[in-house]
Amino acid sequence: MGVETKLGNMGIVTTTLEEAVNWARTRAMWPLLFGLACCAIEMMATAASHYDLARFGMELMRPSPRQADLMIVAGRVTRKMAPVLRRLYDQMAEPKWVIAMGDCASCGGVFNNYAVLQGVDEVVPVDVYVAGCPPRPEQLIHGILTLHAKVRASHPLRQQG
Repeated sequence: MGVETKLGNMGIVTTTLEEAVNWARTRAMWPLLFGLACCAIEMMATAASHYDLARFGMELMRPSPRQADLMIVAGRVTRKMAPVLRRLYDQMAEPKWVIAMGDCASCGGVFNNYAVLQGVDEVVPVDVYVAGCPPRPEQLIHGILTLHAKVRASHPLRQQG
C-alpha cells in the first residue's frame, strides 16, 4: 500500500518545487538553544530519549545562531536580555522562525512588572505560541508540528513584495 499501487508500474512521483522545498525545510529545522527559565527544562526533556525530537530532524540544539533557523524562546525575557535576543535573531540565516514557549515568553506570565517583557513579540516576530506554565514536552511538539504546517503552506519561491 503505497505510491506503487496508486501509480502502477510507471515509477514516477510528481510534485512542485515549492512542496519539495517546504518538505526539506520541515525535516531539517535546527533549533537555537535559548532557554531562560523553567521552560528550558521542559525543552531539554523534549529533546531527550522519551520524546525524541530526532524524529523531526531536530536532535541537536545549536549553540550558534549562524547554524540555526528556529529560535525557541523558553522562559521569561527581561528588558536587559532583549537586545541580546534581537542580536541572536538577526544573526540567524533566512528563512528563520520563532516559537514562544510558555506563558512568560508569550505574554509575560505572572511577572507583570517593568523588568520583564510582556511577550517576546515586542522584540522578534513570533510564528507559534506554546501556552503553559511550564508547557509539557507534548505541547512543544504540538507547537513544532503547527510550525511545520505553517511552513508547508508557505510559498518560498514567490517574490516577497
